[in-house]
Amino acid sequence: MKNLYIHTRFFLMLISVGIIYVFAFFFPWLVLVAHIFLLLVFLLAIVEYLFLFNEKEGVSAQRILPEKLSNGDENPVKIDIKNNYNFKINVNVIDEIPFQFQKRDFLIKKKIESRKNLFFQYILEPKERGEYSFGALNVYASSPLGLIAKRFRFQKDVMLPAYPSFIHLRKYELMALQNEFLLGGTKKIRKLGHTMEFEQIKEYVPGDDIRTVNWKATSKSNRLMVNQFQDEKAQRVFIIIDKGRTMKMPFKGLSLLDYSINASMALAHIILKKGDRAGMMTFSKKAENMVAADHKSGQLKKISEALYNVKTDFFESDFNRLYQDVNFSLNQRSLILLFTNFETLDGLNRQIKYLRGISKNHLLVVVFFKNAELHQLIHKKPNSTQEIYDQIIAEKFEFEKKLIIQELRKYGIFSVYTLPENLNVDVINKYLEIKARGIL
Repeated sequence: MKNLYIHTRFFLMLISVGIIYVFAFFFPWLVLVAHIFLLLVFLLAIVEYLFLFNEKEGVSAQRILPEKLSNGDENPVKIDIKNNYNFKINVNVIDEIPFQFQKRDFLIKKKIESRKNLFFQYILEPKERGEYSFGALNVYASSPLGLIAKRFRFQKDVMLPAYPSFIHLRKYELMALQNEFLLGGTKKIRKLGHTMEFEQIKEYVPGDDIRTVNWKATSKSNRLMVNQFQDEKAQRVFIIIDKGRTMKMPFKGLSLLDYSINASMALAHIILKKGDRAGMMTFSKKAENMVAADHKSGQLKKISEALYNVKTDFFESDFNRLYQDVNFSLNQRSLILLFTNFETLDGLNRQIKYLRGISKNHLLVVVFFKNAELHQLIHKKPNSTQEIYDQIIAEKFEFEKKLIIQELRKYGIFSVYTLPENLNVDVINKYLEIKARGIL
């Protein structure tokens, strides 16, 4: 009996019987009608009970989960339900999804024909990394009468980890390829320069750099031939993520730290696809979660595991310690992409000497963020004096961010200043631009 649940329809019918009994005080002939109606309600409930509970395995169901969740992305969860009854059933599906989603009203209603399967899915979008525990998958089955239901429970207590975003890695890989080739792959996009790593001699096609013409090969083949160069490979690219208190700022449910980690995963994937060595570390009071730069097949997984459970520690980040750790750990010139955030020029000036120290031995790119709310306020048409004042203050903050870019540029430090939602694309583009210019 513990799996027996009474539907609202049953109580509505009893209320209807009660109303008939009330009217029977004024119209005595209604008493017989009320008795018959009441008996009919209980008979139908008993019949439905027998139909539902005589079949022990009346419903079978399975929740099909991915191996891991991708943080900040839409993750499909699939449900497969089979009706083993000899009649059509109505089902209410209640999946006990992890508490982090704070979804208290999860309910999916479906109808399943006799001896048929029903396959559907719903979407979960995690906003933080870590462990997500699923409870039981509850299926409440009832006959077309809909007076009572039998509960079936499946797959209790399943834990699923949420890793930094990995679903869209393939998309960014295609974007990186398009950076090199036009549609059709027949013509190279002109670059700002090229490296001197020779690949092959090939026949000239329109669009090739005429400065690469190989006159000796041209004279031998009687056709215009050019030297083809490829990007230098095995270059060291190091990703450093600030996990101090400034990175806790939220935007659309994700913190700046989570955006940085997701972008780092996408960037590391492109770095490895380009044949370079990808490494990373996080820092606040000290350097942690360090993964040495390499291009082995399991490198992306190592980086993902290192970033899996990184949290902000709410301390003021120690750039002096970062400078020391970088000098100790990175003994070869590398491209360093530093994910952090500076809100004011004074904040940068307190750390600029350490950034300059790092940039002496490495090519440093500082990645910091636009304040999305201020960005919207600047481009909003003011409708009152107060909104004009607010817009002026927002523009002042935006101007200070531009001063930060100029200050970094003055010391030969590259920068990426972007909205959190555009971070992945902008960081990958900066890496590809540096590769194309051959300045590492």
